[in-house]
Order: sequence, then C-alpha cells, then structure tokens
Amino acid sequence: MLKAALPARFLSSPGPGGWRRRQRTRQRSLQPVSAALMTNPTSFEVGRLLGSYGFMNITSYSSSQSGGLPNIAGIQDLSLGYSPEEIERLRVQDVGEGEVKIRLYEGRVVQGPLKGTQTVFKVYPGAIAGASEANLMALNELRTHAFLQTDAKYISENIQFLLGAFETATGEQWLAFRDDGRYSAADYAKITSEMQLKERPNYWNPYDRAYKLELRRYFVLKLLNGAMCGLVHMHNHDRLHQSLGPSSVVLNTVAEKNGYYLLPQLRDLAFSVDIGYSSLGVGALSEGLWRRASAAGASTPLEKRAFGVADDIYGAGLLLAYMSFIPFCKAGIMDGISLQVADYSLALSS
Repeated sequence: MLKAALPARFLSSPGPGGWRRRQRTRQRSLQPVSAALMTNPTSFEVGRLLGSYGFMNITSYSSSQSGGLPNIAGIQDLSLGYSPEEIERLRVQDVGEGEVKIRLYEGRVVQGPLKGTQTVFKVYPGAIAGASEANLMALNELRTHAFLQTDAKYISENIQFLLGAFETATGEQWLAFRDDGRYSAADYAKITSEMQLKERPNYWNPYDRAYKLELRRYFVLKLLNGAMCGLVHMHNHDRLHQSLGPSSVVLNTVAEKNGYYLLPQLRDLAFSVDIGYSSLGVGALSEGLWRRASAAGASTPLEKRAFGVADDIYGAGLLLAYMSFIPFCKAGIMDGISLQVADYSLALSS
C-alpha cells in the first residue's frame, strides 16, 4: 500500500550533498529540512504507548425527523421569522463514533541524517482486524502530507511534519511524525479552565489577574493565528482539512508564559479532501461532503469547491469560538456543544 501511495521521489532519503544544501536552507528560512519520507521500519525505534483515540464521523445528512428544528436550548422558542418550508430546508447531522481506533507511540529515528529526531507514531489498525476504512484513512493522510511536503521550500510550519511511513506484516499502517508537541488545543483549554477553579485572588498584587489575562489572550491569539495559517496553506494547495477542531491542533507548549515560543500545527488529515478541479467529487471519504454540497444547491465544480472551502471555514469558526470562550471560563460553565448550538441559532437569526 505504501509504495503504491508515494511518488518515486519519496522512496529514498536525500544524499549527503542534498542534505547539506537543505540544511543550509533551513537555517535561512526555518522550514523543515527535507520533504523525503523514510519508508524502512528499521529507520525507527518505537517507545512507549502514549494513548489511543477514535474519530467522530458524520454518518448521514438528512432533514429533521420532526419536520423542523430540534428544540435544543430553546431554539424552537425563538421567533426567527422563518416559514415551515424554510425550516425544513435546514439539515441536521447524525454523528456517530467511528470504528477506527488510533494508537500513539513515542519513538525516534535511529538511522540516516535525521538520526536522533524524536517522533510520534500514529498507528492505524491492520487488515487482519478488518479495518478497510482505516486503510483508506491512513492512505489519505499519507498522500495529503506527501503532497504538502513535495517542495521543501513551501512546507508550512503550521502543519504537522511527516517523517516517514511503513506497513507491518499484520497490515497496520504506521505514520511517523516529527515530535513538535504532544498537547492539543483541547488539552490547553481543559487545563486552563480547570486551573481557574483553584485560583485565589492575589491581594498583594491587584494587577496579577490582568497580567494573567493578557498572557492568555496573547497565547490564544497566537494559537488561532497558527491554525488559520495552516488552513490557508492547505486551501492554497487545493486541500481541505475536514476535521478541524481543538483536538486537531497540536501545540509544543501549554504554558502561557512561553507563548512567544508557541508553535501550533494542524494534524489529523485523514479526512482531507482534494479540491483540485480534476478531483472534485472523487474519493470514498469525501462522499458526505459532496452530498451536502449538492443538497445546498452546488452543482458546478466552482460551486462545489466554494462549498468545500466554506465548510472548512465553518469548522475554523467553531474553533475560534471554542478558544475564545473555554480557556477564559471556569470548567463546567461552557462546553463545545453549547457553543455549536449557539452558533447554529445565531446563523439562523442572521
């Protein structure tokens, strides 16, 4: 699967001369040193298990069973001025937990010019477990990173960097990413909101709270700026993210005092969609997107492309709302679901 997924230029490491040239380029531009991927499992050493997680997927996209809006947080009680026919055009998503479970391991590179580089392995289940969907997701994520890393001069520092990939005898797909951070934006928001429950007023320094809020504001703004820069880079290269959220933004620190060194990166590109005009409507993992585009009236390639970009931007808007509220609220006061419902009702009233 791996060799069929990658162009020939990705199947070998750069020679010594090429490495030195790329290394000098990195010192000037701070870009990753090489776009070549390592495909030999002996190039890596696997460490301890870091954890596992699953994906939430949209299983269908249909009209509300009641013929109108669900009465979430009193939405039906709002006088929005919509006719029953207009309300019926609105769609609701049936969201379920996907069957694919991802495992994460720490590790490092043990051979070649990148020897000693710390890695995080993302492991997709193998064919023995009947994970055909997992194979599609792993292949899609691999191809997306390979495409975005084609030219080392134009690699975005705000997208997680793939060092290599290989397949095991059991059919598991192992993707090795450079370890630029193990926290997510969701982790940061959770830690920050829980810390506020334990905070006590500093009577000796009345400006202490204002100083902390300024640090938090700077940290969140830099986080959002980095995430949006990564998304813009993907859109400029004809790729959608399609699973953007606080859990898909990885951070190298959650300490607000280190905000100056914060480097947000987008990850989880398993559902990324190619929106080049020759690829629109193609791909098993993007069928739901194009069904929603057709339901919204998008018929031409230009309209479908615009719908896909808008769909990604909607996800970015939810991320912005999440990071604008959760880190500034005490734990339990606000959550992501409440924000999404509030955004939904706001969209209806606008």
